[in-house]
Formats: sequence, C-alpha cells, structure tokens
Amino acid sequence: MTSRPIALVTGASRGIGAAVARSLSETHDVLLGGRDEQALRETAQQLPGAQPWPAELTDYDGIAEAAEGIEHLDVLVHSAGMVEIGSVSDLDVDSWRRTFELNLFAVTELTRTLLPALRAASGHVVLINSGAGLSAKPNWGSYAASKFALRAYADVLRAEESANGIRVTSVFPGRVATDMQRAVRNSEGGEFQPENYLSPESVAEPVVTTVRSGSDAHMTEIVLRPNS
Repeated sequence: MTSRPIALVTGASRGIGAAVARSLSETHDVLLGGRDEQALRETAQQLPGAQPWPAELTDYDGIAEAAEGIEHLDVLVHSAGMVEIGSVSDLDVDSWRRTFELNLFAVTELTRTLLPALRAASGHVVLINSGAGLSAKPNWGSYAASKFALRAYADVLRAEESANGIRVTSVFPGRVATDMQRAVRNSEGGEFQPENYLSPESVAEPVVTTVRSGSDAHMTEIVLRPNS
C-alpha cells in the first residue's frame, strides 16, 4: 500500500463491487473483499495499489482476524449480497436466515469491527442497497426485508457516528446487469436482457462521486433506476 487513501470493497470479485473497486483504484488503494481468492488476485493485478482481502463475511471470527492491522480506513463499501426469490408461503426460515446473514448481519459486524479504523480516518461507509429496500414486491419478501433493515441500520449508523466524522451513504439501484440478476431472471422465468438494466459501472459512478465529495457534503441516499 502507498500513502493514498484506503478503501475496502466487499463483493469485489465481480458485478457492482468489482466496478466500484476499479473506479476507486484511480484515487485509493483498494482492499478487494470476497470469497473467490483467485478472482480477487486477478483483479488486483489490473489495479494499481489493490490487494486481495479474501474473507467469508459470515465467518465473524475470520473477519476479526482479517481486519487485524487495519488501523486507518477511509472508505468501506458493502457490495456483497444475495437473493432468494419465492413467496412467503414457500420461503422457509433457513432461507430468511441465509438472506439476513449476508445482507445485514455480515454488514453490521464488519462495520463494527472496522469502526475504530473508520473513526481514525473520519471515513465513509457506503451500503449498496436495492430498489427492494424502498418498495417490497411479491416474491421478494426475505430480500426486501433484509434491505429495509439495511436502510434502517444505515440511518442509525449515520446518526450515531456523525460526531466522529463518519459519513454513511445508502445506494438504491434498480435492476443491474450482473450474474445475480441473471439468476433472478431465471428464477422468475424471464429472459436476462442486460440492455434493459443498469450497468455495474453506472452504479459505481455515483458511489465514487459521493466518496470523493468534499467533507462539507454528505450524500445520505442515492436512488438509481434503469433509463429504459
């Protein structure tokens, strides 16, 4: 790492996380968080100042160990997530637990672990939420509930940590052309049409804009929708 600001991006092996990491690497040294270590290494080789940060986000002892040595963190971007499509009559308690475990609990615990480093840097936490975090639709129960909860968590984190100079931004994109969206469309029995969705790069752009904004500005929420 150099003397540039440091950012940690989860879900950085693909999709939105990878796009955010690529954009941030122009001005930040980026820790690439994810489970696929090989993919993270390949991405790191393409980005100046980037390093793999392989971790299973729901292994909280492992997260604490991986976070050791991070004493100053300027940016934390939570991009990892999952979705299981199904009606409330079909989704069992294990499905709800899996969804909340990654979409909410992993976020809260990683943030808590890194709060001292974020406070030391007056850092910025960005949470990639979803349009489902603003409006719940049929068959999206567990996912929407986890994202509504994530929005509430962001609001509380912002209120509690503003005195420490920490900014917190929630980003609510509509459908994005990612592997997860491909799986969603398969579950819905529909065709995957990436031209009708946001690109990962279009989501990354406002993330980087808010991170680079002056300390007098605090973009609390960003809502994006496909222009089609």
